[in-house]
Amino acid sequence: MFSGIIFRKATISDVDAVWAVLEEAIAKRRNDGSDQWQDGYPNREVIMEDVEKGYGFVAERIEGPIVAYIAVIGAVEPAYEALTGKWLTERPYTVIHRLAVSQRDVIKGLGTWMMLEAEKVSLSQDRLSIKVDTNYDNAGMLRVFDKLGYVYCGEVYFRGGAQRKAFEKLLDQV
Repeated sequence: MFSGIIFRKATISDVDAVWAVLEEAIAKRRNDGSDQWQDGYPNREVIMEDVEKGYGFVAERIEGPIVAYIAVIGAVEPAYEALTGKWLTERPYTVIHRLAVSQRDVIKGLGTWMMLEAEKVSLSQDRLSIKVDTNYDNAGMLRVFDKLGYVYCGEVYFRGGAQRKAFEKLLDQV
C-alpha cells in the first residue's frame, strides 16, 4: 500500500528506534489531553519483551527509519477475560496492543495499514479473530477501528482500573 515501506518482525536491534516512536506517541497523547499511556506504560522494557516473544512488528522505510510499531500478540489477554459486555466469539484470537506511528515522519493512513498488516499476521497464525482496546478519547484509533469494521463489544480495565473501549473483528468474514 505504501511505496518504500516494509512491514517486518522487530528485532532486538530495533528496540531503541521503536522506543523513540513510542515516546513520540506518548507525548502526542499527553498533548491531546489524554491520560492514556501517561502512567509509565508502555515503556522500553515492555517493547523489549514484545520483541523477545516475537510479538513486535515495525514499519520501516526501505532507505530510512522505523516509522511505526505494533504488538501482534497470540496469547490470551487477562483483562479481556473480564470484559463488561460480550465478545463476538470465544475462539482463539490475536490481541493488538501498542500501535504507535511516528509524529516526526507523518505518513497518512499508516496506522490503518499497520492494522491491516496485523490482520495478515493473525490469519497466517490461524487466528480468525482480533481483539483490541483503546482509550475512550483516542479519536485516531477509534476512526481506524470503525474504518476497518471492528465491532464495539464493551469495556475492559487495565492497571488499577483504567477503562478502555474493547473491539473485535472476525477475520473469516472479511
